[in-house]
Amino acid sequence: MYKLNVRDHFMIAHSFRGEAFGPAQRLHGATYVVDATFKRADLDADGLVVDIALAGDQLKVVLDALNYRNLDDLTEFEGQNTTTEFLARQIQERLVQAVHTGKLGPNASGCSSIEVKLNESHVAWASYEADV
Repeated sequence: MYKLNVRDHFMIAHSFRGEAFGPAQRLHGATYVVDATFKRADLDADGLVVDIALAGDQLKVVLDALNYRNLDDLTEFEGQNTTTEFLARQIQERLVQAVHTGKLGPNASGCSSIEVKLNESHVAWASYEADV
């Protein structure tokens, strides 16, 4: 399996509902380092997993929709606890959509899966992976 990873970061504010979250029920901030890993069994005709520049550009586009935002104010996340796990899936699904709409180039459709890992700190992270 071939893998290509691109990395970026974003900063958000949010709060959680439920006693399990303790003080994180109050509004707080988070800065995530994001790794998006594109995977495929065979390289395309150009010897690539996916165009690295396009992958980086699309990750930035996806993250720009969240960056410097209070996620509690976004109607698309209304009623959701925007946990690290939840956000990893949201970003992954948006990258899959970018593949399907050709924003990562025509050969990106050969990717079998995309994994998105959100590094919350140097000791904690969560990820989500699914088929393209």
